[in-house]
Amino acid sequence: MKRIIVLLFLIYSVSVLSQNVEKSIVLIDIDTNLPIEDVTVFIARTKQTLLSNAEGKATFVLKGISNIQITHSSYNTVKLKSTILKEKENFFYLKNNVNGLDEIIVTKKHPQKILNELVANSTKKLTIPARLKVYSREFLKLNGNYAYYNDGLMNFQLYGKDKNLKNNILVEQNRSYGLVNDEIGSDALGYNLNNIMENYYGFKYLNPLLDVGSKKKYEFLIKGYSANSDYNLMVVTPLESEKGLLDDYTILYDRTKKLIIEVSTIVSPTTLANTKDKTTVGSKNIYKSSFKAIYRIEGFGYYLIGSKEEIGFEKIDKKKTTDIEVKNCFVITNFNDKNFTYKESEVFKDKTLYNKKNTILTNYWDVSGLTSTDEEQKIIASIENRE
Repeated sequence: MKRIIVLLFLIYSVSVLSQNVEKSIVLIDIDTNLPIEDVTVFIARTKQTLLSNAEGKATFVLKGISNIQITHSSYNTVKLKSTILKEKENFFYLKNNVNGLDEIIVTKKHPQKILNELVANSTKKLTIPARLKVYSREFLKLNGNYAYYNDGLMNFQLYGKDKNLKNNILVEQNRSYGLVNDEIGSDALGYNLNNIMENYYGFKYLNPLLDVGSKKKYEFLIKGYSANSDYNLMVVTPLESEKGLLDDYTILYDRTKKLIIEVSTIVSPTTLANTKDKTTVGSKNIYKSSFKAIYRIEGFGYYLIGSKEEIGFEKIDKKKTTDIEVKNCFVITNFNDKNFTYKESEVFKDKTLYNKKNTILTNYWDVSGLTSTDEEQKIIASIENRE
């Protein structure tokens, strides 16, 4: 009788471990009690990467036992076993290690030259060929109201190198809700999927800083990084005498490996305050703009794991002014250095997903790599119900 009981217990245990179990990790700052956004959660068993949302939450499906790594540039790395995730929603408190007193580093080379070397080396070291499973999401607001939403799950195949980088895209699933007026134009919507990886893998958003003439427009500063002794932080800001709309930049990099870890930009408040509004028909008056890209070093691999962009502007037309806000995100949920096979007819060649017919096979957005916040879920449902 005991043997039968033991056998039944073993069968039950194996069955439980083989089931797909949805779990959530919520990351909270131990000092402020506020959620931590953009924390990387790496599931070793499935090699899935997730980013925590504005609520500090990352949701994934776990099959069996796995090691989990939690990383953020401002916090200590946490490694844990999935067996400690007893609840459906599990809270972890992290200590922020940035003390705000990072020392300024004096270098023999001008920081602008160091940045050029960082970009050149990072571009060279990014793992190519590569297969990236990508979750893309976009919100559009018109005159203060949410008008359009889309997201999709795609596979990017990267090949070539440096300036000759190319990619093919296969769309697994996608959905679009809401209507966009013709007057807005497709250029106001989303990433250009045809060249987005060229931009990220060539660090094109840093181009304004790479020309020698940028030394006369920007102040470059390098600091140590208290949260991680392996990193330095480069801060680049426009000089007060400069005219036109320019960005503030922060570039976090591994000073030994000379690889870029994070890039953030935000339109400089100084230049924004000094910029006069345009009145010409068809012009755009930008009032906010931000960008962030995060890269991961994993063994010999080095690849993009996520990006976020947000822009707000007023478009001037003959009879009216339209306020437009676009918010996009891009999460690489899985990375592989192996090619995938496909037919040429399956390759997606449009610039955006917004005019592609909906293809919904599963609730892919629930375990997409970026969980929607409660507020975002309400917005999506509201836009969907208008159709």
